[in-house]
Amino acid sequence: MNTFCYVDSPIGRLMLTSDGMALTGLYTEPSRKAQSTDGWAEDAGIKPLAATARQLSEYFAGIRREFDLPLRLQGTEFQTRVWHELLEIPYGVTFSYGQLAKRLGNPNAARAVGLANGRNPISIVVPCHRVIGADGSLTGYGGGLERKCWLLEHEGALSRSFDLDQRHSDGEYGAVAL
Repeated sequence: MNTFCYVDSPIGRLMLTSDGMALTGLYTEPSRKAQSTDGWAEDAGIKPLAATARQLSEYFAGIRREFDLPLRLQGTEFQTRVWHELLEIPYGVTFSYGQLAKRLGNPNAARAVGLANGRNPISIVVPCHRVIGADGSLTGYGGGLERKCWLLEHEGALSRSFDLDQRHSDGEYGAVAL
């Protein structure tokens, strides 16, 4: 059964959606991307929504850096590939659209990556806010640039970025100033 609930946060009210087994959506309000909830049950107590609300509270309190939630990402094959790459961007670090395209094996796909990023149905948890322009600019965010800026400041990421070409011998990436 499809369910939804609302959660208050420092960046405004968030709408969470679930199919009963996994988180299917996390939208900032107001959202033109949120699906219609007509005929859905509003129930913050179901397991995926309750766990998401708790982990978001921990994230906003500065306690949690990674989410551990069942996710159901529904989109095209390319979109889901992009969204899975977003999950690899660590807390406090940013990637450019070009870096993500390169990581997906197609360095010329930065625009397509940007479009897929913009269609991410599970914001914050699938950290599309961590993707910025090649010049370090805060380009596009479905929740508004002020929210993107808040999230990046919260994570301490406004002056750091991964350089995907500079992987250390231990497999870790280095942060570089933009």
